[in-house]
Amino acid sequence: MGAAWPCLPGAWALDELRRIDRAEELDIAPDLPDGAPAPATTIWVVRVGDHLYVRSFRGPAGRWYRHATTSGHGHITAGDIVRQVTIQHAPDVDPIAIDAADQAKYARDADTFVKPMLSPQAQATTLRLQHR
Repeated sequence: MGAAWPCLPGAWALDELRRIDRAEELDIAPDLPDGAPAPATTIWVVRVGDHLYVRSFRGPAGRWYRHATTSGHGHITAGDIVRQVTIQHAPDVDPIAIDAADQAKYARDADTFVKPMLSPQAQATTLRLQHR
């Protein structure tokens, strides 16, 4: 069903990147301080190059975002893919590339949801997902 695990730690298999990118959304459940998963939240995910990125629609106040940035770990479900992930800030990513990926993937929701995802507040919450 899934592709073989890649050799590099944290790197996604190409098949998984494609399948997650094709998924409309993903469910993210960051770890809580006690190690238990937080309730899953459905969010957008985009692929830029060989990486997956997410942002908080509510900016830094988003519940899942607060848990994710505190623990740095959790799990995601996108289609038939379920993976444990490391969740980390992505200061080296070009926010314009993420903006373009959001605009392209979610064009049908441009007025309602894409505009807030392009705001400086949402851009500041850009996180990279890497499998563990």
